[in-house]
Amino acid sequence: MALKALTHLQRAGLLALCATVLTGCGTIAPPRTDDPLESFNRKVYTFNDAADKAVIRPVAVTYRKITNDTARRLISNFFANIKMPITIINDLLQADAESALRNSGRFAVNTTIGVIGLFDPASKMKLPYDETDFGVTLAKWGIPEGPYLVLPLVGPTTGRDVLRMPVDQFFDPLYWYGLRNDSWFLSQYSPNLFYLVTLRSRGIEAESLLEGVFDPYIFQRDAYRQRRLYAIYAGHPPDEIIEQLQGTNDVDVDALLEEQLEYEKSKNAEPAKH
Repeated sequence: MALKALTHLQRAGLLALCATVLTGCGTIAPPRTDDPLESFNRKVYTFNDAADKAVIRPVAVTYRKITNDTARRLISNFFANIKMPITIINDLLQADAESALRNSGRFAVNTTIGVIGLFDPASKMKLPYDETDFGVTLAKWGIPEGPYLVLPLVGPTTGRDVLRMPVDQFFDPLYWYGLRNDSWFLSQYSPNLFYLVTLRSRGIEAESLLEGVFDPYIFQRDAYRQRRLYAIYAGHPPDEIIEQLQGTNDVDVDALLEEQLEYEKSKNAEPAKH
């Protein structure tokens, strides 16, 4: 059978696609059981979604309206560069001297020749952007992922990734700028707030992915965990890890796909409704 010739990764991907297509129908993959705090997480997700629609997204939309692509690219370059010390220090914590040296070179080039990071000559000098954080460091140290969490006004994370927030903040130049300056109405923290607006602005382009999604909570949860997995394995996670993430370890993919074909045949055989 042709299905037998598929690699484990391809089969896992097909299963995920099949589950998406069949959501709301009689044939779906078994539910995942690796979200023990789902009830709490869904409540926070609902709160975050409401806050985003009421305040955060409108601000991001306004930002996109008053800027053009070039301005947004320069601003994103600046923030990516000024936060590069977080990556460099985590490279060292991960005992990755090569990446630490390369990213230090990138930071030096873009800060000087690139005019405080507004431009990106380092990429043309074969010093590509390479981001990491303390959550990845903990994973490489063998710390378990812990439960999936959705935090108010923070969004998706995990028990392990929660620990990265205070550590990475400590190495963030914008954090120290806000801490060492005292301005009216706490405006010294406006650069970090502006950074968050730029991140949300970029997310607007991906909103179309949620159109037609049966359960946006699950979509966001799985997308977050997959993105973190690719960060930990530098874009090349093992097939078995992908299967574990997608919950396909103990699923008969062939049987599920054949059931999908039978379902489609039965739907096509039904007389048209008038």
